[in-house]
Amino acid sequence: MNIKKGDTVKVLSGNDKGKTGEVLEVIPKTEKVIVKGINIRKKHVKPRKQGEEGGIIPVECAIHSSKVNVVCPKCGKSTRIGISEEKDQKIRVCKKCGAKLK
Repeated sequence: MNIKKGDTVKVLSGNDKGKTGEVLEVIPKTEKVIVKGINIRKKHVKPRKQGEEGGIIPVECAIHSSKVNVVCPKCGKSTRIGISEEKDQKIRVCKKCGAKLK
């Protein structure tokens, strides 16, 4: 997967199409990512300890990595990612403008 924690991504399809957000977590085993403010579901929580409150909490759920594109920090557009080698290190590169991604 070319998407990493901390990247800004744009959603390509689904209910949140067109929205952007930061990647909070990457799950490589299932090829999914959790994005801040995207794919929000309601979770019903019971109070576990005495004095603790239960209720309905909004939670970000995972979305498949093929449904998001990384937003290039230089050109500001959603783009695919290429990989180039520089000094025996693999570097992620924007396919549209050629800028290096961190």
